[in-house]
Amino acid sequence: MKKFNNLNRNRSKAHGYRFTVGRILQIVLALVFLVFIGRFLYIGISQKVAGQDLSKRTNQLYSRNEVLKATRGSIYDHNGLTIAEDSHTYTVYAILDKSSVTYDNKPMYVVNKEKTAQKLAQVLPLSESEILKYLNPKHKAYQVQFGTAGSGLTMRQRKQIEAMKLPGIRFMETASRLYPNGAFASHVVGLAQLENNEKTHQQDLVGTMGLEQYFNKQLAGKDGYREAFVDAENYQMPNSSHTYKAAKNGDDIYLTLDSQLQSYLENLMTSVQDKYKPKSLTAVVEDVKTGKILAASQRPTFDPQTKKNLNSNWRNILIQDSYEAGSVFKILSMTAAIQSGHYNPNEYYKSGSITLNGSTIHDWNVTGWGSIPMSQAFPRSSNVGMATLEQKMGNETWKEYLKKFRIGQKTNVTLPGENPGFVNIKSNLDGAVTSFGQGVTVNVMQMMQVYSALANDGQMLKPQLVEKIVSPSGKVISKFHKEKVGQPVFSKQTAQTTLKLMQDVLNPKYGTGAAYNIPGKSIAVKTGTAQIASPKGGYLSGANNYIFSVVGLTPANDPRYCVYLTMRQPQKMSDPAEKILASIFKPVMSRLISSMSTDNAPHIVTVPQLTNKKLSVARESAAKEGLTLEVIGTGQSVIRQAYAAGTKTESGNKVFVFTSGTVYCPDMRSWSKEDVTNFASSAQIPISIKGTGHKVVSQTIPKGQVINKDSKLSVTLK
Repeated sequence: MKKFNNLNRNRSKAHGYRFTVGRILQIVLALVFLVFIGRFLYIGISQKVAGQDLSKRTNQLYSRNEVLKATRGSIYDHNGLTIAEDSHTYTVYAILDKSSVTYDNKPMYVVNKEKTAQKLAQVLPLSESEILKYLNPKHKAYQVQFGTAGSGLTMRQRKQIEAMKLPGIRFMETASRLYPNGAFASHVVGLAQLENNEKTHQQDLVGTMGLEQYFNKQLAGKDGYREAFVDAENYQMPNSSHTYKAAKNGDDIYLTLDSQLQSYLENLMTSVQDKYKPKSLTAVVEDVKTGKILAASQRPTFDPQTKKNLNSNWRNILIQDSYEAGSVFKILSMTAAIQSGHYNPNEYYKSGSITLNGSTIHDWNVTGWGSIPMSQAFPRSSNVGMATLEQKMGNETWKEYLKKFRIGQKTNVTLPGENPGFVNIKSNLDGAVTSFGQGVTVNVMQMMQVYSALANDGQMLKPQLVEKIVSPSGKVISKFHKEKVGQPVFSKQTAQTTLKLMQDVLNPKYGTGAAYNIPGKSIAVKTGTAQIASPKGGYLSGANNYIFSVVGLTPANDPRYCVYLTMRQPQKMSDPAEKILASIFKPVMSRLISSMSTDNAPHIVTVPQLTNKKLSVARESAAKEGLTLEVIGTGQSVIRQAYAAGTKTESGNKVFVFTSGTVYCPDMRSWSKEDVTNFASSAQIPISIKGTGHKVVSQTIPKGQVINKDSKLSVTLK
């Protein structure tokens, strides 16, 4: 009985413990529940957690602020041929990791590799087997790309692939600038490159040199934006508020440049650069009746498309460098002497040397030509003759004329970083030395401005590069007009006298420019050989340590065109300077003279839409515009075309189209460099180009052989 009572007591005690523990647990749970309830009430009322605003965090999670990129305006030549344009490119890639799925388990990876390879081969220049190799990498990979064949794709190619609805196939977009002509007035046109935008945290195309930089604001346009709420798959949620502002695309700029003439000039300059290796070479062609620059270039230069040689060739020599012009500057001193009444053609002077302020000035022919008439001073390029005329004028009169010619002042041509040069005449010696182009510095465009005074009855015209600026809607915002910047020559007779003396420069008996004569053609010329200042003081010595130059105007009696060339320190001077420069001057001048006598204006046509058309239809469309279709591949439909639809080009040009399938090497002999580069870009097969010249003379792979991206194809120009 006692034992039974003890057992009951123990049970009663255990029951008491359990009751107590249960009570405690109930109280704890109640407290926890109250804490949660309190927390939820607090969050619901305050909308904050740890000081963070929950509504803002939710908005950040489901809101999307998207920058709508503006398209940068294009740059065209005066005929509407493309020089620079925006070109968004795409890189296609494939996701292989099977863990990549949507929230409802739809695959975001490549499901059927064989089908994917078959479809992609219709667009990419790769075979099915080559694509399968990429889709089956040796090592495990989350995603793969398709090499160079899968990069640089156009929007049209991207849309073609997207229409196939292949799981796991995605794209990366890259903004880019297309310069289809390669090295083509590169420092004038300039360059637009990707730069980080601190506000949007994206990359924008920004002009970094040339016209691209000067007109960056007009070309760039203005980005828009879109703000909206999206769901987990980034689709806009219904009935949600959104904000939208459309992007304003950039304006298009039409230049005064003539693409045909520019390309011709580029080839001639490259030939001289390759053969004689000058430290610098410049060339400008201008319509001096209007001030329009028709062609302009320099060496060294760079290819804005490939960026080859860019790192060491940033400076625009035409405008950012000043130099002592040498004897071409005698045009100014002779014109000033004529205008001021101090030139007497029949007066004789003693050539050879003249002493001023204890210093002796020599002619380039140190012994001189004896006592000669002043009418021969200019064609013989006599320093003593020019110094004598300057001394007759006096420094003050000479300085007034230099001011009228705007020497030492900017031309304000539409290029960044213009260097105005300087002129500083304090003594009789200073004045005499500047009369033949030493001791005074100029830039190339200043000299072009000076030469225009000989063509417009003494009125100088500002050199101009822009024909018009057009808005995206087609409205002309600003249009070219002649801009008169002074009249340093007050008499048409004065200009005619100077031009007659420039014709005498071609006189084979005593003129310095006989090498530039074109028999039967009306040309006025002045040559120049300027000494180069030494960093140690004085001037450099040596047969090649000069800036050699020539300026020519045609027709001589009433100039329409001006050609001005400079060449600094040719390192391989195997020919006389005048022969080197004449190899550029005479062909360009002959072409200009020919353009005045016959109607050589190219017939400009618009490239039709050829992509996605049957090959037979594409041929007919091209033929209607006078274009020749060059087919790459063995397919029956056009997948891509070298010139985009709407592009302006010249009738008779080739238009390359890619149809997929096997690519056979064509006979490229007689093709132009542009033809070769268009074929390479269309077929996406790299081609090495050797030599300089206008036409292909040989190729390393014979006609009819199968080629692909791994082929070592090279052509030689001559």
